[in-house]
Amino acid sequence: MVSAKNCFEMLKRNRTAAIVILGCVGLLLILLSSFFPGGEKETEAAGLSDAAGQLDLGDQYRRQTEKRLEELLERVEGAGNVEVCITVGTGQRYVYAAEGKVSSSDNKHEEEEKYVIVGGGSDRAPLIERVETPEIIGAVILCQGGGDPAVAERMYKAAAAALGIPTMNIFVTTMS
Repeated sequence: MVSAKNCFEMLKRNRTAAIVILGCVGLLLILLSSFFPGGEKETEAAGLSDAAGQLDLGDQYRRQTEKRLEELLERVEGAGNVEVCITVGTGQRYVYAAEGKVSSSDNKHEEEEKYVIVGGGSDRAPLIERVETPEIIGAVILCQGGGDPAVAERMYKAAAAALGIPTMNIFVTTMS
């Protein structure tokens, strides 16, 4: 049986072997660490998300807006049961913070703009100044009272005011 003292004496004599063995042990530890959770940081924790996540957020915003508009329009006199379908033009958009530098001389004018980066090392990410919601470009409203011109006009006006879009981008019809 080899004692720990004998191993250290052998490694003292052969430093190259000791370095190789320690290097292999280090690589083995790195390899094993990849099998345990928590080693990787989520990109959403840094305020960023992948394309699928952005689509989910945009779709979630659209559905919440449709539900809120349905609840509002069902309270319009004569509307009855209401269903709403909203069309969004662009998805959710991130606006990043930037800092600029302007310099000018006789005939020369230069502007330089750089994004503000936060974090250090591999955790660096641009600073998000604001998140813009998807732009609503149209709506279809189905309601039981949509055949009555007075009800339809109230629906057009209420939807236009709530969504901030012109009435020409809204269609109101009778629900079958």
